[in-house]
Amino acid sequence: MKLIVGLGNPGRRYESTRHNIGFKVVRVLADKWKIKLNSKAFQSLIGKGKIYGEEVIVALPQNFMNNSGEAVAALCTRKRVHLKDLLVICDDVNLSLGIIRIRARGSSGGHRGLDSIIEHLDAKEFSRLRIGIEKKGLKEGLSDYVLSSFNKNEVKILDDVLESAVKCCEIWIRQGTERAAHRFNVKNRKD
Repeated sequence: MKLIVGLGNPGRRYESTRHNIGFKVVRVLADKWKIKLNSKAFQSLIGKGKIYGEEVIVALPQNFMNNSGEAVAALCTRKRVHLKDLLVICDDVNLSLGIIRIRARGSSGGHRGLDSIIEHLDAKEFSRLRIGIEKKGLKEGLSDYVLSSFNKNEVKILDDVLESAVKCCEIWIRQGTERAAHRFNVKNRKD
């Protein structure tokens, strides 16, 4: 069984913010595969279904971003998900909008949601898909920036980003992190 977790903050106030791009990816993936996010358990909104014949749980933690680890650890424990079968999707201010990166392990890179997950799992060996939200010319504080909405020009790019992220998730499910990284990390490389 695979577990795909999108990071974000619960509530309408945060729906369209940059920080909630992980939620957006999971919702698009769930819609595509007709997985209903209609069950509340383990501090998360969850849905179960099959993607390419593989049992998958998709989850949106309903505690705030910085406490995501509580929900992810509970899901992994109760659903007996091995860390190799966990994919966490989050925003990354250090990647340009339109860039996605998937890795099998690593640090949090300063992302507090990932910090919380690493702390609660006591491990860094889980896959994470980072979605670039760019911070060029940042005039406000980081917190204000990640909690702001995408501007009109960025919204035009967002559909393609979400489509690429969903395809990356599908490859991760079928072929693993290395194959997904080979396809998407190279394809998106601009630096």
